[in-house]
Amino acid sequence: MPKAVALYSGGLDSTLAILVMKRHGVDVTAVTFMNHFGCDISDKSSCSKDPFAASVKFGFQVKLAHLSDKFLEIVKKPKHGHGKNMNPCIDCRILMLKEAKEFMNLTGADFLITGEVVGQRPMSQRKNCFPMIDKAADVKGLVVRPLCGKILPVTIPEEKGLISRDLLLDFNGRSRKPQMALAEELGLTEYPAPAGGCLLTEPNYSYRLRELLDHDSDPEYKDINFLRIGRHFRYSPECKIIVGRNNEENDTIKSLSGPDDYIFDVPGYGSPLTLILGKATDGDIALAAALCARYSDAKELNVVIVSITKGGVGYTLAVHPAGEEVIDNYRIDKKSIAIKSA
Repeated sequence: MPKAVALYSGGLDSTLAILVMKRHGVDVTAVTFMNHFGCDISDKSSCSKDPFAASVKFGFQVKLAHLSDKFLEIVKKPKHGHGKNMNPCIDCRILMLKEAKEFMNLTGADFLITGEVVGQRPMSQRKNCFPMIDKAADVKGLVVRPLCGKILPVTIPEEKGLISRDLLLDFNGRSRKPQMALAEELGLTEYPAPAGGCLLTEPNYSYRLRELLDHDSDPEYKDINFLRIGRHFRYSPECKIIVGRNNEENDTIKSLSGPDDYIFDVPGYGSPLTLILGKATDGDIALAAALCARYSDAKELNVVIVSITKGGVGYTLAVHPAGEEVIDNYRIDKKSIAIKSA
């Protein structure tokens, strides 16, 4: 029985590619490469109800592998450039194929599978782009793209008779209707909505990441994890202020914070949890307290008492809630940049 390693995101296309190959009689092992910029597989709302439910239903293994360090380097300086935002799609695909080839060789598999479709993505899924990506990843002829393989050059597995070209598909373009029809035919009833998943394609997240890298070329993963949540402000180059937007984000801030971080809240009122990342000045502390007060239920008061803790030591600070001008001046997002330049 032929064996293949599939790049698997848990999304519709990658799942269908595996099911098509299983219809060929191929023994498929799926590999999910994780990084700090993809959907959180522990959060069912960010990917799907259960991103790997299909593996249980249809009987294929899923292996998880983290590409954190390698992936961050290509995000900083992608050889083939960024997309519209901070997405290094071509370099990302090359990296994943290189890693998948290593796993293929380790497990004795015959070839690789991806769920790519010609014309589905503007940067990395162009017909003339596939050969360049495969060559750069040293997997020329070894990658089968079952959803569009019929309109692509013949691969080594086809030449060897491991799979039949007649069973490959000819999907092309951005429409997902052919995939949805195939999913219904194959009994795949639950899958996440198309698009999304990669935070590097989101404009505001990408702006936050660029801003972080401008101030710290080698950030800790803690700083990157905080990019997902809260309102972000910067008063000084050495640190940032994060203000929670709801109870869930307050809980995340608490779980990600360390003993040396400043934590702010307004006792006795509904309050965001506010945190300072980095080396805080007196100005940072005063601003963080004012922002915490502004986004709390005490924001209409002239003076608000804010509780501040660090390393188990606590004290209070009386502040005026931050005004809109302060918020616009220090907030890190594309909207605030537009206001400043207006």
